[in-house]
Amino acid sequence: MAKYSKKASEKVERAMHEMKEGKLKSGSGKKVTTRKQAVAIGLSEAREAGAKVPKKKES
Repeated sequence: MAKYSKKASEKVERAMHEMKEGKLKSGSGKKVTTRKQAVAIGLSEAREAGAKVPKKKES
C-alpha cells in the first residue's frame, strides 16, 4: 500500500516547483531554499487538504 496519496505527491511537486522558481515562502515570510523545507511545506498543505499522509514525527 502506498505511504502517500496522489494528492500529497501533487502538493509536494507544486511546492518543489515554486521553490525552484524562488516563489515559495515559509510561514515567517522568508524564501525557502532547501528541498527538505519544500517537501515539509508540501506535506503540511496536503495534510490540511485531507490527503493521506502519515502523521508528523515529533522531535
